[in-house]
Amino acid sequence: WYKMFPRSQGSVPGCPGTLVDAARRLPALAALGFDVVYLPPIHPIGRTHRKGPNNAPSAGPDDPGSPWAIGSADGGHTAVDPGLGTLADFDHFVDVAAEHGLEVALDYAPHCSPDHPWLREHPDWFVHRPDGSLKCADNPPYTFDDIVPLDFWCADRAALWAACRDVLLFWIARGVRTFRVDNPHTKPFAFWEWVIEEIKTAHPDVLFMAEAFTRPKAVRALAALGFSQSYTYFIWRTTAAELREYLTELTRTDLADIMRGALFPTTPDVLHAYLQTGGRSAFRIRLLLAATLSPLYGIYSGYELCEATALHAGSEEYLDSEKFQIRSRDWSAPGNLNADLTTLNRLRRAHRALQLADNLTFHDAENEAMLWYSKRGADPTTSLLIAVNLDPHHAQETMVHVPLELLGLDETTPFEVEDLLTGEHYTWRGRRNYVRLDPADRVGQIFRLWAASTPA
Repeated sequence: WYKMFPRSQGSVPGCPGTLVDAARRLPALAALGFDVVYLPPIHPIGRTHRKGPNNAPSAGPDDPGSPWAIGSADGGHTAVDPGLGTLADFDHFVDVAAEHGLEVALDYAPHCSPDHPWLREHPDWFVHRPDGSLKCADNPPYTFDDIVPLDFWCADRAALWAACRDVLLFWIARGVRTFRVDNPHTKPFAFWEWVIEEIKTAHPDVLFMAEAFTRPKAVRALAALGFSQSYTYFIWRTTAAELREYLTELTRTDLADIMRGALFPTTPDVLHAYLQTGGRSAFRIRLLLAATLSPLYGIYSGYELCEATALHAGSEEYLDSEKFQIRSRDWSAPGNLNADLTTLNRLRRAHRALQLADNLTFHDAENEAMLWYSKRGADPTTSLLIAVNLDPHHAQETMVHVPLELLGLDETTPFEVEDLLTGEHYTWRGRRNYVRLDPADRVGQIFRLWAASTPA
């Protein structure tokens, strides 16, 4: 997945981009090897309590506001923000994406700005305080006074639920088959069970991605209700022990029967301290992990430029967050990760082992700064062994324990492995073999068995 804000895709620095501008970038994203381009809400943005830069409580006349504050006099969830273009421009975007082998995923956020047409047409669909005023949205620790939640248990809930379903049907009719769902854990699970069944009965190919950064029990429940993919806690798992424990849970326990976890190193809401302090090497490390630990991964636009400035010390929010303002970027700026992305996405297409979720096994490395794991293939020649240095600041070395049984080898026969990232070959023997990784040069290696020697 590649997440982009169309309004930041303009060709003139500081000027807002449109869907037509965003469509011009699609060939480059396809060349990097992505499968899905994901758009935040593209709908009209409300004026009431519109947020300014860095979530300022008031906006200037030219501040675009948060795309998640959906609805204005220009329309609601089935309209396109006039600044981005028209429905015809969206259709053009979908067509260009398809020409380049890309699917379009759209954000689905069933809530409204105070200016949404539904407020005038169906005031009873919204949550009101005892004094009659509208309740604003909250997802602790955040409060959003530019957003008002829907009352999914209102007296007219049948009509409300049908309207929310019809939003999905509207975009499905325009070629969208994948929806990233905003904060589904803050809406009734009964609604998701109903609406997902309604949609999948008519359109079984439609996928739903749950963005639920909440308690594990809720994440598990949403997966069981029918969400096709889920965001995960990968962002906050940075040590070898944490990654082993969490990815084993995702892929080798009963959770794997109901949930497919997508690994995103960042989101527009979350910039982890590991990336804030680790420099370019940290971004390369997390990218390599995300792309090889799970068949589902994605990046948020700007990750390839190693954007790492936090709002303030101790914050996980970006400074000058794209959620509230337009960003201008040079996609070929020095230090970009385009080569890493192209190589990893090419390998993911070429190697079936990287396309599966339940073939991950962790193995022993004699240095906790190293993560050492395999992705099992159909036979020894298609299995992969992966080493990653989790320390973005220092070179690390270790003896890794090779699972000889996975490769069909014994303790005495020498064998040759190829690093798929560089094409280099190494001759190993037995279970314990040496790996050294300097993050200034390489953060990891992806090995495949090249050949086993005949014993002398």
